[in-house]
Amino acid sequence: MSEHTESRSNDSIKPDTVLDATGLHCPLPLLKAKQALAGLAPGQLLEVRATDAGSWRDMASFTELSDHVLEAREQHGDMYYFWIRKAGMSHS
Repeated sequence: MSEHTESRSNDSIKPDTVLDATGLHCPLPLLKAKQALAGLAPGQLLEVRATDAGSWRDMASFTELSDHVLEAREQHGDMYYFWIRKAGMSHS
């Protein structure tokens, strides 16, 4: 597991937590993202790194169906990056 230090166009985004889901296949990146979000405080930002092409659709669908916000997503080669803001407005 090597650290990726490549520069991205979204340098202004500073995540609170980074989830490395590279090498995991659907639906594991999404499940891991849900677990990571559960551990964050409302309003915090999760960066997800994945290599599974299905995660592009999965993350968008998940955030549309939840109160979480998909701030941005990018593809760089075989790597997919997602920035998800944890919901903080409505708590039941």
